Amino acid sequence: MDPSEFRARAHELVDWMADYLEGVERYPVQSPVAPRATIDRLPLLPPENAEPFDDIFRDFREIIVPGMTHWQHPSFFAYFPANSSPPSVLAEMLTATMGAQCMSWATSPAATELEERMMEWLRGMIGLPGTFTGVLQDTASTATLCAILSARESFTQFQINERGFSPEMRFTIYCSSEAHSSVDKAVKIAGLGTSHLRKLPVDEQYALDTGALESAIERDRRKGYTPLCVVAAIGTTGSTAIDPLRTIAGICRKHKLWLHVDAAFAGSALVLPEYRWMIEGIEAADSFVFNPHKWLFTNFDCSAYFVRDVEALVRTFEILPEYLKTPEGDRVNNYRDWGVQLGRRFRALKLWFVIRSYGIAGLQAAVREHIAMAQRLAATIGRTPDFELLAPAPLALVCFRYHPPQVTDETLLDRLNAAILDRVNRSGAAFLSHTKLRGRYTLRLVSAQTSVQQHHVDEAWALILTTARALSL
Repeated sequence: MDPSEFRARAHELVDWMADYLEGVERYPVQSPVAPRATIDRLPLLPPENAEPFDDIFRDFREIIVPGMTHWQHPSFFAYFPANSSPPSVLAEMLTATMGAQCMSWATSPAATELEERMMEWLRGMIGLPGTFTGVLQDTASTATLCAILSARESFTQFQINERGFSPEMRFTIYCSSEAHSSVDKAVKIAGLGTSHLRKLPVDEQYALDTGALESAIERDRRKGYTPLCVVAAIGTTGSTAIDPLRTIAGICRKHKLWLHVDAAFAGSALVLPEYRWMIEGIEAADSFVFNPHKWLFTNFDCSAYFVRDVEALVRTFEILPEYLKTPEGDRVNNYRDWGVQLGRRFRALKLWFVIRSYGIAGLQAAVREHIAMAQRLAATIGRTPDFELLAPAPLALVCFRYHPPQVTDETLLDRLNAAILDRVNRSGAAFLSHTKLRGRYTLRLVSAQTSVQQHHVDEAWALILTTARALSL
């Protein structure tokens, strides 16, 4: 493809992209295709000769698009969103065009320095103390792994990296039973063993029981274990529960444990000053992560990871073979040493575009309205006799279930709500997801997609009501 054809095809694709964003509501939110429907339409072998671009783009529209779930649909209420926005998409186009591998300052000085400044912007926007320094990771899962590895190496004076584990090293990690599964995965990858992960009880609000935390730490010490790290959640995946950070921080200081704070979704709400109570005590944390790609309109992947001790992070990961040595030395940041990956995408550009395009005030207005939509829905559910809220709704997530007064059998209630979820999602008009809270099948509706408006939430609720009341009890 020569530059002239590239120009023509790029215009064609941008037109399609603009039409897609403008008309995404015409698609079913969740793809209705059956398993293997896509792969059965793909040739078994690659083409021997070049194929016309018209054919490739036609197959994209006819084979790929029907098999996609449309995360940018305003009626996408499932999981947590993977938000995008037009400024972010435009920045990604520029990033892809330049094709830079931004592993070090020398490989793209502007990419490194823009990332440094964007992390300073984000730090101020969400109210983190100036003692934190940030770096962009791909996901919060990677950031949590970085935190646990840094805790491990800091505690052992970086000896496990050098010599490996010794038999007497039996570290324990602590989180609530509602913590994200990335904690389990990080403990496995870090070699600490999932049997040494303590998943602790939660209170009535699904937040970590701090009494249980302190008891578990003391019990493990008596048994000869070495407590290492606590992962606190600001907005759990199941219900957006908020762990009591200040109390947890005090326990970590007392017992000299690393404190990592996972605010993957809820951290974006910290752009609102009235939500900064969620991180009271953050000055005592060692690391903190949130994902602009979830709720700050910056498309996947873009995870903001902050640490108090940059040296501990860098010493955990740095490796300097001859072919990576450059003359700049300590005058610059080489972000290849700030995480797992050597190769790095130019993620900071889309953050720069988004923050400048919306401004802090625009981001705040959008996040505020998303929360208000959830609050209104929660209030409506609270007034509906045959539905019940199953968790507080402090942010943009509502957890609820259908519960006709005459039905007391929990197994039947689970089946009824699973049927509602299936029928709503198969309708194509909305997409929800579920969890289990205290063993109860729970419907989740997240009102945080970039372009969601109140009427989308109202229409989803009307669909849920109609679907529920059409079920045979």
